[in-house]
Amino acid sequence: VVYLVVFHLSFVMFVWSYWKTIFTFPASPSNEFCLSKADKEQYEKEERPESQQEILRRAAKDLPIYTTTASRAIRYCDRCQLIKPDRCHHCSACDVCVLKMDHHCPWVNNCVGFSNYKFFLLFLMYSLLYCLFVAATVLQYFIKFWTNELPDTHAKFHVLFLFFVAAMFFISILSLFSYHCWLVGKNRSTIETFRAPTFRNGPDKNGFSLGCSKNLRQVFGDEKKYWLLPIFTSLGDGCNFPTRLVIMDPEQLTVSSQNEPAKSSGANQSFPPRPLSESQNRLLASDSQWVESGPEEENVKSGS
Repeated sequence: VVYLVVFHLSFVMFVWSYWKTIFTFPASPSNEFCLSKADKEQYEKEERPESQQEILRRAAKDLPIYTTTASRAIRYCDRCQLIKPDRCHHCSACDVCVLKMDHHCPWVNNCVGFSNYKFFLLFLMYSLLYCLFVAATVLQYFIKFWTNELPDTHAKFHVLFLFFVAAMFFISILSLFSYHCWLVGKNRSTIETFRAPTFRNGPDKNGFSLGCSKNLRQVFGDEKKYWLLPIFTSLGDGCNFPTRLVIMDPEQLTVSSQNEPAKSSGANQSFPPRPLSESQNRLLASDSQWVESGPEEENVKSGS
């Protein structure tokens, strides 16, 4: 009886998580990251990249951004016509900029990002449990098959097929789930693993890492009772993330102490106040940090 209850519960949670992963629309940047009509017209008229970057730099001075392109230019999406928030990338499959984009997953036909990353992790976890239950149920019949104790019927081939399918899916999902658990502990996305975000002091793959416990709470929230349920509990708004480099900067700490934090990520860790003035924004403080650059290659499409 207990086995059947656990089996059906895991199946329900699997379907629920899968549904939420598929039908949760990828979160996009808010309107504050879009250029004004005047800036957009001026940007389109300019032919020199230096002039375009000056327009973007002026528009981004009050935005809470800390990352740039590899060539120290402001990250701008020509397709969506907006300044990209930190950890935001344009998906060529969905044709939209996705907040904290991890990858585009063909198995769910959706982008995995800030809005549904928790659902995706739970989907993997409950898939893993479901495959384990199926394999464990069929194991005794599989053993009888190899010892010739199973009656010689067509059903024995179904048993063999079911066991191998469950076992193969279990191994595949286990490797993928383990990889994403490692990403959560490091507070990275799949994209950031292959291309480290560039901060004022250069590329840093651990720039958003605040420690394993805080990294975990950013995805699953502060309330542990909701961690295993496919309901949205992730911290923040997807546009603004606490960064290790900014937090460790004494000048930024002084500025932050004079402003009221806008969002909390738990355990005395606050998000940078917003909006930031030009003198407060560590990324935009120095004009010498910005140089001419070509369009950033941000069209990301990868399978899970």
